[in-house]
Amino acid sequence: MASIHAKIVHYPLRAPFAISRGVQTIASCVHARIEMDGHRGHGAGTPNARYQETPESALGQINDCAAFLSSFTDPEKARLALQGYLPAGSARNALDCALWDLQAKMTGTQVADLSVMPITSTHTVYTISLDTPDAMAAAAKTVRTQLRAENIKIKLGGAADILCAEAVCDATNDGAPVRLVADANEAWTSDNAAAYIEKLQSLGLSMIEQPFPSGKDCYVTLSGFSIDICADESCLDRTSLDNLPGFYTMINIKLDKTGGLTEALRLYHAARARGLKVMVGCMMGGSLAMAPAMVLAPSCEVVDLDGPLWISEDDDPPLHYRGTEITPPPSALWG
Repeated sequence: MASIHAKIVHYPLRAPFAISRGVQTIASCVHARIEMDGHRGHGAGTPNARYQETPESALGQINDCAAFLSSFTDPEKARLALQGYLPAGSARNALDCALWDLQAKMTGTQVADLSVMPITSTHTVYTISLDTPDAMAAAAKTVRTQLRAENIKIKLGGAADILCAEAVCDATNDGAPVRLVADANEAWTSDNAAAYIEKLQSLGLSMIEQPFPSGKDCYVTLSGFSIDICADESCLDRTSLDNLPGFYTMINIKLDKTGGLTEALRLYHAARARGLKVMVGCMMGGSLAMAPAMVLAPSCEVVDLDGPLWISEDDDPPLHYRGTEITPPPSALWG
């Protein structure tokens, strides 16, 4: 018999984090613990207002699943059944990942072995919050100095996007290796997208994430660009792949969108079968929310799991970051 325990955990950020849709100062996650036969599995999800979620609504979904999950004695069977019982989102993510963790602990193995996806150290991008060009340039210099970051993501979504990108490019032109990508968070339109993409490509950026609002991706045709265009809000799970316009060459897999590692792995393999590149990303949160995504991270072209670098107090034990390099999660955390 399984028992479910859940709570909301708030993580104050070290500094305000701004994207095109607003500014965040606290990351609020739902934590789930599932107990079975003396073993415990843990998982976390980050509710997002973009997908009509709140911490309270996600917590309610988890608590509503308690009776359903209580009858299971096999965490794998519970995890597979959960896919059809609860819709994709942060609540299912927390439960799904807790069941993966529980299965590993009950079988005396690791999620890396269960998923046949080896977990190794990998480097994450560090995200530069949307701000003025000068402020973004200063932030880029700081992370280059303090974290020796070689992979930097620039948040865009305002009238000064080109000036911001140019400022960050200048600030990181210091002789050390650097890879720059950008994320517009659905802020661009058919009036400016082509010109913006052409400029960012000329500046040497290698990828632009979600330039258009989801559902309006088709109102402009992009051709002749070598820069990767990555679908984030336009790709939630496998059902999204059939509707992706052809100009997307990459997708961003976030476990809070797929509703957990189970669907994330299925989406990963389906995307690869279509010849798409893959990025693994995150909502803002602590190490427990990031750890399951480490199953995918070593196999992805872009890794964006820098949430714990933004918060002032992390889970215990935390993921270990050496600059922007993430080492595999300790088993006491997850997996």
